[in-house]
Order: sequence, then C-alpha cells, then structure tokens
Amino acid sequence: MRIPFFSRSEAGFILSRPSVIAVGIALAVTVVTGIFAEEQNRAVHRQSARAAVSEQLGLVRARLEGNINSNLQLIRGLVAVIATQPDIDQEQFGRIAGNLLGNQPQVRNVAAAPGLVVSLMYPIEGNEKAIGLDYRKNDQQREAALRAVGTGQMVLAGPVDLLQGGQGFIGRFPVFVENPDGTDRLWGLVSAVVDVERLYADSGLYDPNLSVDIAISGRDAAASDTTVFFGRPEIFADDPVVSEVSLPAGRWRISAVPRGGWSDMPENVWVVRLVILAGGLLVIVPILIAGQLYDQRRTHIKEMRLRQDEMERLSQRLKLALDTSKIGIWEFNLDTNVLTWDSRMRELYDIPESAEASQYRSWSECLHPDDREQAEREYWAAVETGGMYHSEFRVILTDGSIRWIRAIGAVHNDVRGQRYIVGVNWDVSSDIQLKTRLMTAKQNAEVRNRELEDARSQMEHNSLHDSLTGLPNRRFVDQQLLDRGAEKAPTALLHIDLDRFKHINDTLGHAAGDAMLVHAASVLKANTGADDFVARIGGDEFVIAVMEPMSQCDLSALAGRIIEEMRHPVPFENHECRFGVSIGIAKADRCLEDFGQRMLIDADIALYRAKSNGRNRFEFFSDTLKAEIVRNKQVADDILSGLERQEFLPYFQPQFDARTLKIVGVEALARWAHPDKGVLTPDVFLKIADELNVVPLIDRTILEQALWQKMRWDAVGISIPRLSVNVSAGRLHDTDLMSSLDGLSIEPGTVSFELLESIFLDEGDETITANFERLRDKGIDIEIDDFGTGYASIVSLIHLNPARLKIDRQLITPIVHSESQRRLVASIIDIGQSLGIKVVAEGVETMEHVAILRDLGCDKLQGYAFAAPMSSAELIQFVREERWRKVA
Repeated sequence: MRIPFFSRSEAGFILSRPSVIAVGIALAVTVVTGIFAEEQNRAVHRQSARAAVSEQLGLVRARLEGNINSNLQLIRGLVAVIATQPDIDQEQFGRIAGNLLGNQPQVRNVAAAPGLVVSLMYPIEGNEKAIGLDYRKNDQQREAALRAVGTGQMVLAGPVDLLQGGQGFIGRFPVFVENPDGTDRLWGLVSAVVDVERLYADSGLYDPNLSVDIAISGRDAAASDTTVFFGRPEIFADDPVVSEVSLPAGRWRISAVPRGGWSDMPENVWVVRLVILAGGLLVIVPILIAGQLYDQRRTHIKEMRLRQDEMERLSQRLKLALDTSKIGIWEFNLDTNVLTWDSRMRELYDIPESAEASQYRSWSECLHPDDREQAEREYWAAVETGGMYHSEFRVILTDGSIRWIRAIGAVHNDVRGQRYIVGVNWDVSSDIQLKTRLMTAKQNAEVRNRELEDARSQMEHNSLHDSLTGLPNRRFVDQQLLDRGAEKAPTALLHIDLDRFKHINDTLGHAAGDAMLVHAASVLKANTGADDFVARIGGDEFVIAVMEPMSQCDLSALAGRIIEEMRHPVPFENHECRFGVSIGIAKADRCLEDFGQRMLIDADIALYRAKSNGRNRFEFFSDTLKAEIVRNKQVADDILSGLERQEFLPYFQPQFDARTLKIVGVEALARWAHPDKGVLTPDVFLKIADELNVVPLIDRTILEQALWQKMRWDAVGISIPRLSVNVSAGRLHDTDLMSSLDGLSIEPGTVSFELLESIFLDEGDETITANFERLRDKGIDIEIDDFGTGYASIVSLIHLNPARLKIDRQLITPIVHSESQRRLVASIIDIGQSLGIKVVAEGVETMEHVAILRDLGCDKLQGYAFAAPMSSAELIQFVREERWRKVA
C-alpha cells in the first residue's frame, strides 16, 4: 500500500489556506467556549442558590425586624404619653397601655417605674410580684436600667429567661420630662417584655415550609457579640448568606444556608455540554464549507480586480481627453427638472461655483436674446422626439462679452426608468475673433498680472503684519513656529502682556491706547537682536522670538530691561501714561515634534504665573510649573466630578454667647470628602474652584445640605437658633439669587449669609444692593466675615447695615500678649455696638481669649477653644454631652 505525502512547501500552503486557519480557530474557540460555559454554568448555579437563600432570609429578616420594631414603637407611644403626663396613675396607665397594645400577643407585659421603682403594670394579673421593684437595688436589672438612663436611649436586652417561664426580650425606655426652666429631668423607666417564642413564630422562623436553616447572633442587640441564640452555630461557618436585623438600639446578625448544605454540581451539566458540542459542530462545519467557497471567491476577486484596473485606466484616459479638450458636460433630468453642470460648463457660461445653477432657466437666461428662441426650439424638439440634439448659439458673459457655444446631446433612460438628456458644450468662436481677443487679452493679462502680483505681495504682507505697529502678527508667528523645515527656528520665546493698558484705553480713549501700543512696539524692537523678531499677537500682547541661543541669565537680563523701560511714563496730550509689562519666557525643546506650538503654550503658562504673582515681572516656564498646571488640572477635574457625586458637604463650628456660653448658632463650613485624600478644607480647592466659576454652585450645595441638617437637629430635639453660611461674590452678583432660594425651606431669622469683607463693599453695585434688600425681606441676615482684612469702611457698614460683624482671627490671636492689638479689637467692638451691630470673634483659641473678649464686650465667640469644625453627627453628640462646658 502506497502512503501519500506532501512536500514541506505543499503542507505549508495547505495549512496557510484561510479555510484551514478558520476551522482551526473555530475549533479552539469551541473548546475555550465549552470550558468557559461550564464554569459559568457552575457560577450561575452557585449564584442562583445564594439568591434563593438570600430571598428566604430577606423575608424572615424583614418580618423579624418589623415585628420587634413595631412592638417597641408602641411602647415609644406610651413613653411619649408619660412624658406629657408624669402624674399618670394605674388606671390611666392600664387604659392607655391596653389601647396601644390591643390584641398584640408578642408583648407580655409593660411596666412603668417612676423614680426607678416599678409602680405601674399592664396587665397586673400574673405580674403583681413586680410591683415595688427598685431597679437600683436589683442586681440582675440594675446594669441595663442605669445604661438606659445614662445614654438617654432605649436599651434592648435578651433573650433572657423570665420568672414567669419562657424567654423574652426586654426593652427599657428612659422617660424625661421638661422642667419649668426648660431643662429636662429623669422621670423613670418604662419596660416592655416581648415573648421570644411568639416573636419567632410570627416572624416565620418556625415555618415548616422554610427551605433554609437560620442562625441569629448578637445577644443584647450587640452585633459584635458572636453568641448564637437561635439556630445552630455551625451555620455561621458554612459560608452562609449573612444579613443584619436593625433594632432601635443595636442590631443582630442573621445568617442562612440551604437545608442539606450547598451543592456545587448543576443539574443541567450534561445538557450544557451536549449543547456546546452541537453548537461547535454547527459552527465548524459551515466554516469548513464557507472556507472552500472563500478560496473560490478569492480566485474570482483576482480576476475582477484585473478587470477593474483596466476600467480605471480607460476612465483616466477619458478624463484626460475631456480635460484637454475643454469640453463641458451637462445633464438634465426630465422627470425632476434638475440641471447638473460640471465645473467646465460653469466656466463656459461664466457662472461662479457658489451661484445656483440647477434649474432650466439657469441655462436659458445665459443665452443671447437673438439666439434664445432657436436654441430652445432645437432643445425641446430633441426631447420630444427622443433623438439626438445639435445646436449652436451665443451666450452673454457677465462682463458683457459674447461667446459661441456648440452643444450636442441625446435622450436616454437610466436603470431606474428616469429620462435624461445628456450632452456636452464647447467654445467654437471664430479663429479671427479668437486671435484678436487673445492678443488683446495677452497684453491686458501682462499688465493685470503685474498688478495682481503687486497686490498679492501687498496682501501677503498685510495678512502677516499688524497695521498699527507694523510688527508681524499672530499668523506670521504661527507660520514661523510651525514650519519645522525652516533653516532657523527660535531658541526662546518671550510672551509679553501690557499691565494697566485697559485702564488707559478706557479712560483716555482708543487713540491713547494705540499710542501706547506703538510705544511698546518701539521699546521691544529696540531691545531685540538683528535676527530676532517682535510680533503683536493680540490686543495688548506681544511676543519676542529669540533666534540666537541665549542663556537663562541673558534672557532674564533682556526681560528685566524691557520691564524697566516700560515703566517710564509716556506723554500723551498733556497726560503722562504709565503702564508695565508681565513676561512669560519659554525655551525651545527641539526634541518635541511640535516644539514651536509647545513653546507658545509654555510661554503663555509662564505669563499667567507672572500675572498671578503680582504683574510687572517675568517668569520662566519650568517642569515644576508644568507639574503644577497638570496638578491644578487634576484638581479641577476632581472638583467637577465631586460636584456630580455630591462630595462637598458642610462641617459645623458652634458659636457661643460670650457671657452664658450657650450655643447661639453654628457656622457651616465647606468641606470636600475626597474619595482618596479624605476630608479637604477650602484652602486646597477654593482657588481652583473660583477659576472654574463653580464657587456659587458649592455655596448653594453647602446651604442646601446645612438646611437639611438643621431640620434633622430639630427632629432629634437639638435646638440651634441660627445657621451661618458663607456666600461668594459670584452669588451676590447673580440676578437669579432669590429665585434659586425659592425652593429652600428657610425660616425667617434662622439663617445668616456671611459676606467676605474682601468683596469691595464701597462699590455701588445695583445687583448686590438689590439682593441685600431681598435677602432681608426673606428673613435672611447679612454678616461681615473676616472683618479687618479687607476694604470695608464705616460708610459701607452704615450703608449695608449688617446684623453681625465677625472679627478676623488674625486680629484676635495676638490680643493675649499685645495691648495695642487688644485696643484695636476693643475699638472694632465699640464701632459695632455704636452701629447696633453684634460682634462675633473667630479664632478664639484659649480660655484667656474668652475672658478678654468677654470683658471687652464681644457678643459671640467661635474657635478651637470650645470646638473644632465637625460633622453633623458629631455636632449632635457634642451638644448632647455639653462638652464645651467641661472645657470652660
């Protein structure tokens, strides 16, 4: 038997065929897909099992949570009644408790202990022994009772064994009543016993249809306690589905696993495998067949490409013939009446490309009046008969001259059945007329060409130079910097901006401004080398392109000379105009592909730094500056993202009465809860936020959240009379400020807007004044923040008439050691009191500050001596524990 074999080249050819490669890839994909599908099937099975357990556990948890919370909520109603009627007797207690509990089977009994001694009971039957129980003397119940009194919160204990038999959960509620002077005093305790077995049964834990095993831990509602008081402890170690039962004073951990344990083998494993096998065959077999067809198709495509190349060569020959013959082609759709001309046709008829020429009249209106009738008759005769079209006629050009045109065409139908007449036109003026016109045209053309060349040169010069100063313009600079093929490129760039130019232009007029620009251009040209060039790229912006290499020291000297000469006064019409310059300097990095454009950008960044550092100076671009720009860009992006994710939130710093040390208000301070960097203060983000113009949006966000937190404080019984929030200049200039406050719940007299003194109050801004009046009408007070650091005058204080004046911490800090500083603060307090303005001192760091400011007559105090800014939750705890009094 002879065994066939392939040579190495033949075997390589077969293996390289697309059909063989496609089958190999399909086979590999099928195997990988099968493995992946089986793993996914197992994962879906595990997820489905956990989802089923989670659903069962969720129902039980919800019932358990709802039952225990509803029972305790009923007791809260009884506590509320006792708080309003502390003299309640047994009859009233029994009637009210009976009405509240009704036929509630889970609550065994309710006991009330005024003075921590049980004297009220419902029901009395079976619970008579509990009457007279003193919690302070009972060892078993004293600890839980005193914990409820000490925390002021309900305490849930259990499960515990009951003297009456069985087990129960005991909820103890402290009861406080209000004294005539507004303080609270302890009335006693109210205790309720919830039957364990009834609670479990009503919550479905004993349901025989329950398909899961459940265990609960967290005795006495302490989630950290791992003691299991329901179910098997082994459940917590068997990868259970875990949830939490939220209780009024803690939580339980509840977990569940399927009865019989977890199964890792899906029931449909062989079905999935057979489906994958069948799918693989359905993919591989068609691919094998398609591969054979594809090989045949490749052969056919090669033949088609050869024919297409031949057609392209013929098309190019035809196009070349049309271009050289100067023949125009036209087409008229007889069904839609749309006329189509090529560019040569427009040229023959002297119709510009931008003109409309798609209608029949576009052609007929160009005809000579003496030839129009005959030309149209011949045209429509050919259309009606469907034969060939021949015609000769004259056309009048836009300059009044006449051109002879010969036209031929034919009517035909396209593949869609639409009728067309297609033809060509060309110029057939007589040779004598043509020669005469050409000779005249030649002479005129030579003169015109010279004029056009002169005009072109002048236009080119004008397009690249500034008409006022004669300097190159921005277009010239871009050409020079972007031309990498230029023999010589700049080695450094100085970006120059005139300081106070706008002021001169606005006060003395544009003529003065133009004179200053011309003067500045002369100074710059006088300080540059022969190969350097100076350009004006904007209104009051110039650049100097330094062509020869210069050290940083030499560039600094050049910039310094320019700054010094620009400081000299410039006379203009009996005025001495003074202005300065800020300069940004960047050196070329020829390693970069677009180093010219990059140098412009770098110089602009350096100029921005020079202006932000006080103007009338120069700055070099550096990697440090670039890194700072990148960092600021990242912070800016994070700020915008943080606004979208609502990461900006208020922190609150309490304000105290200087004499009684009562809390009389809080100031809401903006904080940024950054996901990576933690809680950030305004000094990190405020400057960049101001550049992004989002400070008003942050102000509004802080105001809305602060108002919501105030409602929360009121709900939990924390009374804070006043809330102060900062308001930026951007919001004060907003004409829609009041409409943005319409949707907020602001109670008159409870909110103050703090206005930075650095906002120039002496400016007569009508929008700010109108907003102040509307804010007062809405019941919102105005406060002056950081007083003593800005521009506010006594006149502006009288005009604004703020409710409060906050002395800046820079003035408060040194009063402990400086008598002169103390007198200055005393003067500010006297001014505020004489104008009827309350005075607040911020930055109160020590109790010595507190004593001095109180003696000076300051009204309110704010600072770290009492409390640092804190979150709303921390503020609630701070007020309840009265921590500042311990410090005082």
